[in-house]
Amino acid sequence: MTIEKLKAQLDALRAARYSGMLTVKAGDKWLTYKSDAELQAALQDLEREIANAEGRRPARRIRVYASKGL
Repeated sequence: MTIEKLKAQLDALRAARYSGMLTVKAGDKWLTYKSDAELQAALQDLEREIANAEGRRPARRIRVYASKGL
C-alpha cells in the first residue's frame, strides 16, 4: 500500500472512532470492530506502519510510576 492510501485509511479510522462508530469503509469493503480497544489497536498499527514507510521511528510512550515506599 502507498503512504497516501495508509493515511486515508488512518483518517477514516480516526473519524469513525471520534464519532463513536465501529464500522468503517476501507476501499470497497466494510470493517466492523468489536470494541473501541480493537479500533484503537488498528489505529496504532496503521500509525506504526506509516512511520516505518516514511523511514522514521514510531513514537514511544514512557510511563513513570512512583511510590513512597513503606
